[in-house]
Amino acid sequence: MSLTTCEWKKVFYEKMEVAKPADSWELIVDPNLKPSELAPGWKQYVEQHASGRFHCSWCWHTWQSAHVVILFHMYLDRTLRIGSVRMRVFKQLCYECGSGRLDESSMLEENIESLVDNLITSLREQCYGEDGGQYRIHVASRPDPGPHRSEFCEACQEGIVHWKPSEKLLEEEAAYSDASKQKAQAFGYNFFSLRWCILWGALCLLLAYLQFFFRSPTFF
Repeated sequence: MSLTTCEWKKVFYEKMEVAKPADSWELIVDPNLKPSELAPGWKQYVEQHASGRFHCSWCWHTWQSAHVVILFHMYLDRTLRIGSVRMRVFKQLCYECGSGRLDESSMLEENIESLVDNLITSLREQCYGEDGGQYRIHVASRPDPGPHRSEFCEACQEGIVHWKPSEKLLEEEAAYSDASKQKAQAFGYNFFSLRWCILWGALCLLLAYLQFFFRSPTFF
């Protein structure tokens, strides 16, 4: 099992424990998963623009892609309260050496967390009939080095058509990310200032008490 797979499982189980603590879910990596080939009762979710880094095992070339496709098949047994997710991360060919080997991508932990959030949003909608919330586009891991080359993409060869987000949507996502960071920074700064205000206030009260105590006639 790769480190990336272990991280996927770790993040998924932690977040599902919070989202649906009464249900038991498992995550299975299935390299043979096919788009739109669903068993009865199963649902599908496709993440079309994940960010990942590929490494060619033949010529050692590495490249970044903002068009990594991840396929999820999901099923929930409502009676037993047991759910299963099968996942396939599509590979890419190295365009430097033209090797026929399809290489797997690796992802940063923060990207995996964001992708799992999207997966859980889809689970809530399709398996539980809930309002899952808002899907996120992964702007933070860009810039995209160039146009997507479908001839090197395993997902494209499997017939998955890449949806391209509009510039307006990307701008809104970037603004949302910046606002979230500023809010988090402001909260951290105010919290830090509050701690020091309480500390200085306590010290002032202590000094005032000691001054009163030592000046009191009963002390002498």
